[in-house]
Amino acid sequence: MSWILALVLMTPVLVMLYSGIGSSSDLFSHLWQTVLPTYLTNTLLLAILVVALSLCFGVPAAAIISQTNVYGKKYLRWLLMLPLAMPAYLVAYLYTDLFDYAGPVQRFLRASFEWHSPGDYWFFDIRSLFGASMMIALVLFPYVYMLVRTSFECQNQQLIRASRSLGFGLTQSFLRVSLPLARPAIAVSASLVLMETLADFATVQYFAVNTLTTAIYDTWLEYGDLSTANAIASILMLLILFTVVAEQRARAGQRHQSNRLNNQIKEKKLSLIEQCFALSFCWTLVVAGFILPFLLLIVMALDYATVAQFNTLLSSGFNSLQVAFYVASIATIFALILALFKRLHFSRWRQHPLRISGFGYAIPGTVLAMAMLATLGPIDHGLNDFAELVGLQSPGLILSGSIFAIIFALVVRFAAIANGTISSGIEQIPASLDLAPASLGVKLSQSLPKVHLPLLKSSIVVAWLLVFVEAMKELPAVLLLRPFNFETLSTQIYQLISDERLEQGALGALLIVLFGLIPIVYLNQKESNV
Repeated sequence: MSWILALVLMTPVLVMLYSGIGSSSDLFSHLWQTVLPTYLTNTLLLAILVVALSLCFGVPAAAIISQTNVYGKKYLRWLLMLPLAMPAYLVAYLYTDLFDYAGPVQRFLRASFEWHSPGDYWFFDIRSLFGASMMIALVLFPYVYMLVRTSFECQNQQLIRASRSLGFGLTQSFLRVSLPLARPAIAVSASLVLMETLADFATVQYFAVNTLTTAIYDTWLEYGDLSTANAIASILMLLILFTVVAEQRARAGQRHQSNRLNNQIKEKKLSLIEQCFALSFCWTLVVAGFILPFLLLIVMALDYATVAQFNTLLSSGFNSLQVAFYVASIATIFALILALFKRLHFSRWRQHPLRISGFGYAIPGTVLAMAMLATLGPIDHGLNDFAELVGLQSPGLILSGSIFAIIFALVVRFAAIANGTISSGIEQIPASLDLAPASLGVKLSQSLPKVHLPLLKSSIVVAWLLVFVEAMKELPAVLLLRPFNFETLSTQIYQLISDERLEQGALGALLIVLFGLIPIVYLNQKESNV
């Protein structure tokens, strides 16, 4: 069953790669000779800028919280994770509305200094490649912050004390010992940020930054050329594959930390000036990444919400909940099967199904949408041809034209989240509990629901919540695969943003953000109880 699940989850990607690599359409040749090199350059520049900004935000924040006595660190510890709940395209629209030429900030400056035209003053252009990079980095830096902070807290303090005995101060020990030891965590978090950046669609399209994701979307919807869209998706897929392999090779064999938090870290006592700087840095990230956008959404919802909008929101919200529930439940069940197979089977290949099934997280939603269309479309046409052959009514596009395609794509995309969470929980269960029931004559089918599943209850809940929230926020795959007259909260808000009418969807945007806060609050509560 584990091997079957892994192969099923990877089949659409393999079909898409085969279709894309074998594509020889004139449109692809034309795009390659004209705009694709620019799109590829923009994609690489965007990725480099977002990763650099996320590291500049996340690593210092992790160091401040884990290594210093900064005031209010108990609250900043979890407040710095809140931007993860905010979709990047919402932040992009809200800040554009705030800082654009017609926005309140520039209107205030013109009124205060009696400027009359753009030629009278200079103001940064938020609708640019750097502006898009900043918006995406503001919501992705918590990946860096969480992983690097955990790395700092789990480092062997004997190494730090050894450096201190050699005459290093706290700052020198951090720069020459702690920071190099955290390199594996920095590499992992940077790769996560990179994959999320390459998967972004709505932010770059709103800012008119042409990347490979927008090229895939435009090629499919505007030109109707699936083979060319698959070819462009294959380029993006190979780029991500190269990134993943390079990251894994860079940190192969590196392990410099324990699995437990170290409560004996010697904190650096900050001076008054250092306290002010550290607090300003951390609170700026919290305010810019979450508090200010969240308050702007609340103001919009209070000013523009109507009964008609609420009724429309109910329909879209139900669709979002339906899709997210199915995706979270299926992905969690699959993760349990794969993780238990890895734990309980004695084959030397037992870890491969789990790895194969988790590869989908590195695949952007637009690429997965192409993969689903390339896989399910021919199956649907084959079923319709067979029905006509035997004299039955054609069933229509029952796979590629229904929410089945969306659920399938999102399970492939987010299976890695459930896999990682469940696997982490299983690793905490002592190996003796695998053998103890058998020694008492209890079969495995009886011991699993009585021993392993109760111990995995917390991990199952966390996995389900994380996948549920990610499925609620997913936009590109849903946008390309949704059936006619099927809207989710994310697609509805995207359409309103495209029409410069986010005010009418502010209530739905607030719901997405509030759902995104659920796993953050739950994980923080769990951490506080440890």
